[in-house]
Amino acid sequence: MATISLLEPTPSHAPGGFVLFASGFRPFFLLAALQALVAVPVWLAINGGLVDLPSAIPAVIWHGHEMVFGFAGAAIGGFLLTAVPGWTNSEAVGGFRLMALVALWLAGRIAFALNGLLPIGLVAALELAYLPLLAATLAVPLIRAGKARNIAFLPLLALLWLCDGAVLLGFNEGVRAAIVVVLVMITAVAGRIVPSFTANWLRLEGRLVEIRSFGWIEKGGAAASVAVAGVLSILLPDSAMTGVIFLIAAVLHAVRLSRWHGAKALANPLLWSLHLGYLWLVVGLALMGLARFVPALPESAALHALTAGCAGTMVIAVMSRAALGHSGRPLRASKMVVAAYVLVTVGAALRVAAPLWPEAMAALITLGGSLWASAWLLFTVVHLPIMVSPRADGRPG
Repeated sequence: MATISLLEPTPSHAPGGFVLFASGFRPFFLLAALQALVAVPVWLAINGGLVDLPSAIPAVIWHGHEMVFGFAGAAIGGFLLTAVPGWTNSEAVGGFRLMALVALWLAGRIAFALNGLLPIGLVAALELAYLPLLAATLAVPLIRAGKARNIAFLPLLALLWLCDGAVLLGFNEGVRAAIVVVLVMITAVAGRIVPSFTANWLRLEGRLVEIRSFGWIEKGGAAASVAVAGVLSILLPDSAMTGVIFLIAAVLHAVRLSRWHGAKALANPLLWSLHLGYLWLVVGLALMGLARFVPALPESAALHALTAGCAGTMVIAVMSRAALGHSGRPLRASKMVVAAYVLVTVGAALRVAAPLWPEAMAALITLGGSLWASAWLLFTVVHLPIMVSPRADGRPG
């Protein structure tokens, strides 16, 4: 089974001194957490009528856009900049090249928030600069290594960039399409790390398990099911066929998850958090399907199961594990990090439930969003010292 190492980068920068820009996970994982910590409370304030953004784009589109291209965009950048050197046996990206990527991500966040005050050409130039530079930075080592399963991330980044451009052109469905791309990435990555990490830990515990490949599902079928269902939700949003495809995808991913022995990993928070994140994918796909047949179930509930639930839980689980491994620290989640895992999923659950209880909807949205954002405060408190400190084992990176 192909795996993605999240334990050892291939760094090129000496330890000591200012290390924030020594490896991609350091600034971008922090930025992802800070984006979640700031953008969600801002959205809650906007949704509650307390503040207004100087934006020509509807506030709800700004919210969705920033969670995808801001929060997920930073997490994806940090993950790929850290994983690709391990996949390709190349040097880690650091120093001025990493600073340039960070600067462009930040410029995009500022420009998009102020899109009502700035010329649209300037907003587009700043917002659309980060993903192409990220792809160009990763392209050379990926293409040189020549492994198709890793090169596939380049067209996914290109699709994400096109979705961003579509939003700037006024096509609000670009946000929905971008969510689909992010979920496809999660599906692909999870299938390579969750079963591998679980089997390795169980082996160390003296419990040998066999995680057999799920045939064509592991060779692109899992990702394709998410992509097809997602595209149909855009092209045929009210079709019964779309609902059926989502339900089929939910069953497929539930079977896939059941083969990863998650119940045997409940003693390890770094593992059960990954399984929980993937379970949210199953729940979200099922809710998306049911929403086509159950009028009382709004699609917004299903969509937040896939975003706040699946993407939020998978991102915090992967980032916390990678931050420990790539900083030379033991793979043990602290109590605050475990609390963050719980807050993310409880916050997501409340946000999913909110539309189902109209009388309490506003309160549940506020409480759910506050708990979700609080998880990222805990993540930041724990990981900020790690990100700005040299590796604990004295190695570079």
